[in-house]
Amino acid sequence: MPSCVHIVDDDASFATAMERRLKHAGYDVMTHPSALHFLVNLPIESVPSCIILDVRLPGLDGPTLQKRLVELGSTLPIIFLTGYTDIPTTVQAIKAGADDFLTKPVNSEDLFPALERAFAHHKRVRDLRDKLGGIRARLGRLTPRERQVFDLVVRGNINKQIAHTLGATERTIKAHRHRVMEKMQVHTLAELVSLAEQLGAASAPGQTA
Repeated sequence: MPSCVHIVDDDASFATAMERRLKHAGYDVMTHPSALHFLVNLPIESVPSCIILDVRLPGLDGPTLQKRLVELGSTLPIIFLTGYTDIPTTVQAIKAGADDFLTKPVNSEDLFPALERAFAHHKRVRDLRDKLGGIRARLGRLTPRERQVFDLVVRGNINKQIAHTLGATERTIKAHRHRVMEKMQVHTLAELVSLAEQLGAASAPGQTA
């Protein structure tokens, strides 16, 4: 599936020239004359995509669109374009998660490496989101008692301590622990703790995960 570049720029001649250049390089391209047009036609996250976004736009400007996308939970990488050097805006955009900030006119030596970095970043984010989604799904299959055992195990409690905390026998806890390992699809305690850390579920002793 070709990577798709979304150009959000109210300068029609610039957008057309960029579209031609990017299509020639093998990218799919969608142009948007305004931030609102982009929001109405928001691309799906599963398609490898990148946004080339002008800072100055009528209505919603570039940084405001960036903020709106963050609020919507979008992981689409953003490369800002500007016709002038504005250090404060650049710093603000980068801190807010922009992948790059290029100045018009953009030469190919800057544009294409920036695009490839952005697409690689988008893939890493999507892969991580998919991985965490899978772990959460497995965690959701635990019974309430198995979840209690999971929480205590990843904090470093041994079976005897867990049995005392939950008012059960060690034999019962061993059975719960075995089912937890099976449902979470791990073979070692280290793997189980690693999953918990990825989810932020491991917390200090005495706290609720």
